Amino acid sequence: MAAVTVAHTAQLDPGTLESARLLVRAAFTEGRAAGEPGEFTDQDWEHGLGGVHALVHDGGELVAHGSVVQRRFLHAGRTWRVGYVEAVGVAAGARRRGHGTAVMAALEDVVRAAYDFGALSATDDGAPLYRSRGWQRWQGPAQALTPAGVVRTPEEEGAVYVLPLGAPLDPAAELTCDWRDGDLW
Repeated sequence: MAAVTVAHTAQLDPGTLESARLLVRAAFTEGRAAGEPGEFTDQDWEHGLGGVHALVHDGGELVAHGSVVQRRFLHAGRTWRVGYVEAVGVAAGARRRGHGTAVMAALEDVVRAAYDFGALSATDDGAPLYRSRGWQRWQGPAQALTPAGVVRTPEEEGAVYVLPLGAPLDPAAELTCDWRDGDLW
């Protein structure tokens, strides 16, 4: 198994960040037509910046990436400091070799050390990996705090997963993410 490099965005050179962006874009768009749901946009990439990245190189080539960024969520009458996992992808030719597991293990270490709980929005392809690592599908309504107020995001319901870490979460209740441009979850 190749080693995992963990570094903040500020510690990564532009070439490494560009390689990671291209890898994740290819992982998300493989087998999809342009504009089809699931496309990974530049705005999606931007959501994964400013936090901690986990990168796996094999033979000098970047084969897996993921990042965790800080977000604020509302739940059970309070705000929570959340480690939100973004931009997880593995190169097509490197899948089923444990690279995604290695990336998630590194990101989960960051979440455990710095946040109240972890959260992410899973694709159908990614959900089995997250479930196998103890992430739990959120059962309650998914919402976002927007400039217009709290807005329900039903298209995300069933795709939101959390890593509770002992936080007193009620997975049947509402979970509200903070505002950002583009995809809210």
